[in-house]
Amino acid sequence: MNTLRTTTMTVVMALASSVPAFAVDTAKTYSSGLLIGIFLAFCALLVVAQLMPSIMLLVGFIKGLSRRTESKAEVQAAGSPKS
Repeated sequence: MNTLRTTTMTVVMALASSVPAFAVDTAKTYSSGLLIGIFLAFCALLVVAQLMPSIMLLVGFIKGLSRRTESKAEVQAAGSPKS
């Protein structure tokens, strides 16, 4: 009984692995219309328009942190007594 089950499972697995993959046919390439391309370009434009202010804010934040660090160093240097 165990031998029959092992043989049956081996045959089933061999047949299942020899079947081609049930994937999408790639012979037909991009066939969407012009409106789909325009819509995707508009979406990309929105993403870029949202990124610009956030990048500018990040640069300003980093500049502000560097100025703050420099001013603290100047205050500490001015506060130390000269010998």
